[in-house]
Amino acid sequence: MPPPPPDTQAVPGARELLLKLLASRREQALSAGEAIRAGALFDIAPNNVRVALTRLLGSELVETAGRGAYRLGSKGLALGHEISAWRHSSEGLTVWRGDWIAVLGDVHGRSDRKALRSRDRALSLLGFRELDPGLYIRPDNFAGSATGVRKRLKDLGLAQDVPVFLAQAFDAGREARAKTLWDRRLLEQAYKQTRLQLEQSLVRLPAMPLEAAAREAWLLGDRAIRQLVFDPLLPEPLVDCSSRQAFIEALRRYDAAGVQLWQAYLQTAMESHGT
Repeated sequence: MPPPPPDTQAVPGARELLLKLLASRREQALSAGEAIRAGALFDIAPNNVRVALTRLLGSELVETAGRGAYRLGSKGLALGHEISAWRHSSEGLTVWRGDWIAVLGDVHGRSDRKALRSRDRALSLLGFRELDPGLYIRPDNFAGSATGVRKRLKDLGLAQDVPVFLAQAFDAGREARAKTLWDRRLLEQAYKQTRLQLEQSLVRLPAMPLEAAAREAWLLGDRAIRQLVFDPLLPEPLVDCSSRQAFIEALRRYDAAGVQLWQAYLQTAMESHGT
């Protein structure tokens, strides 16, 4: 039996929809009309889309790209890059030799809530877990090692003076605990379940009305992309990498189909309104 369609309650808000749509279009600008039509698919009122665009412009997450057109702004590019980087996520991995990337995350205390939110999001995006109070780690299996991870964390909002460094030779107790910070069983179960949902939806989409297909492709694809964006990208033997790779390949196929559906939906919607 195929899985049920994506949860209709998990629809995006105007801000989220616009940022993710802009990130997915890379260099292609988004017109105001296209933004409104995208919002209509999720029952987002045109005025709410316009308000969201205005606020995104004010925060420099979005900038104008000609009259009535928009693209990611200076502050949105780093986040957009991380969101879109899932397409190449497995390409930036190296063989794990047992070392760890570590972050001392409590150098500023806990009074600055904005800094804490930025820290937590950056660490979560790169798969860090807390080993000891204030000490966050992940396996050293990213290309660029500590230097590359440090830059990515700072680009994502981690305070510039927070230490990011290579750690090794933990005592036996910490080494054992470190390897259990991620739940291998749950990760592998999620890879398989989401892969099956993507494959079964891909079979359904061609027979569905265009609007329904575009909506399902967004909701299921977005949920799967979010799963991968926040995946810790662990090495063997902490996770079955072949299971993750099968999920990633299914997501790439689904994303390609979703891009085509959305291009068709926006084009058809704009033509029907004479624009």
